[in-house]
Amino acid sequence: MIGVDIGGTKCAVLLAQTDATIVDRIAFATDKDKPWAQIVAQLFEVAQQLLTQYQARSQLVSIGITCGGPLNSEAGEILSPPNLPGWDDVPIVRLFEEKFGVPSKLENDANAGALAEWKFGAGKGVSNLIFLTFGTGLGAGMILDGKLYRGTNGLAGEVGHIRLTHDGPTGYGKQGSVEAYCSGSGLARLARIALADAEAKQTPQGILGNIPNRNQITAKQIGLAAQQGDHLARHILATSGKFLGYTLAALIDLLNPERIIIGSVYVRCEAFIAPAMQQVIENEALAPSRQVCKVVPAALGEEIGDYATVSVSILAREEKSE
Repeated sequence: MIGVDIGGTKCAVLLAQTDATIVDRIAFATDKDKPWAQIVAQLFEVAQQLLTQYQARSQLVSIGITCGGPLNSEAGEILSPPNLPGWDDVPIVRLFEEKFGVPSKLENDANAGALAEWKFGAGKGVSNLIFLTFGTGLGAGMILDGKLYRGTNGLAGEVGHIRLTHDGPTGYGKQGSVEAYCSGSGLARLARIALADAEAKQTPQGILGNIPNRNQITAKQIGLAAQQGDHLARHILATSGKFLGYTLAALIDLLNPERIIIGSVYVRCEAFIAPAMQQVIENEALAPSRQVCKVVPAALGEEIGDYATVSVSILAREEKSE
């Protein structure tokens, strides 16, 4: 199987056996100055290189492709993602199928992450789960009754766009959205607000106050400061945890999942986010639904992107055989 991950910063192509064992992987920087057709040609070239190197062309059964949205997974088209300027209505699945002659499938990052954690990670053996990215943005993938749920036109899971408050920071183009509180970019905005407030009140700004350019504060820096005992950083993460709790309580009441798996920032900062999150869930979610749902960090770590493409490749093979 071939897995292809198309990102705004880098692209990766990997070769995997049909049992999902990853054989090799090649990554390269995404040159945004190049038209999409040249990047796709480069993906073809790398995929062919792996197939030739491992003499695997005759054993190729499927290709899985992941990319940030928006996209149309049913049509196999990439639809103008903000991190890939110029990639307008790209028929990526058709192009790969014409080139390699095997079933190919396209999924967005969140759906692919849900598939990966379900098949290989923290969701193994579960029929109903929600996967939240909690990366630069906040998206969700959902496995419901043992199947990936995409919605009517593939846009299910845009949890980050839900409004929680009317006077909070802005994320996903909406003030007070889930993404504004529960994402890497959201944490950076919360930090700038907290520092400005501390400065106005002439209260200690801690470790984060020593960062020269506040516009360049990152979630990683906030997490590291929290680990060093910084009170402001811990307050920011607890605030995020509170709003994450409101979000998860609503999802628990609505979808009655057995597991909620959260990636990226949550994995690194669980100790500072989870207490406030759990307290809100206890107060807000229906007890019978809450009691059967575990909230856990993603298990695949830095390998989730690789296993996501493998999972989509497996899905392509399975759907072809139905």
